[in-house]
Amino acid sequence: MPGLGGRWVRWLVAGMGFAVVAGAWHYGTRQSGGIRPVAERRVMPEVVMAQLDGGTWRTGDHRGQVVLVNYWATWCGPCWEETPGLVRLSREMGPRGLAVVGVAIDEGGKEKVKKFVDEFRVPYPVVVPERLSQVEYGLEGVPTTILLDRQGRVAKTYVGAVRQADFKTDVEALLGEAR
Repeated sequence: MPGLGGRWVRWLVAGMGFAVVAGAWHYGTRQSGGIRPVAERRVMPEVVMAQLDGGTWRTGDHRGQVVLVNYWATWCGPCWEETPGLVRLSREMGPRGLAVVGVAIDEGGKEKVKKFVDEFRVPYPVVVPERLSQVEYGLEGVPTTILLDRQGRVAKTYVGAVRQADFKTDVEALLGEAR
């Protein structure tokens, strides 16, 4: 078995190289900043969806608040990474004028969604759109989060998992804008 040790070393080096590149990509990508100038923002069309725990959630009910609309799914690995930060952000910044809503785009019933919400102790409303609704069209992937200013205009769209610190930076910028 000559050469077997060399092969393992090559695999080990390749694996470590991959881990370094993946770690740098994951932790090195920042998504804060880049908020659209006010003049370029467009009002998000009215969204009305049934909440997981009953009731109805409407974008129009949140005028005057900065809103994070987070599209996610229980099968989405990056959503599992992102949710704890959204939970903390909601608790920390909710009293200052932030509203967060989770839009679960899972297939196959609400039980998986309810389990996820309970496991992460999600304090904000979670809605489940009707199957084949317009909500799912146009998403580049999950998670996708839309940041709305106090007037309901789209200030930024994030695709992929976003760190809590990046959301916080952008939310604080919008909370600081004149009403």
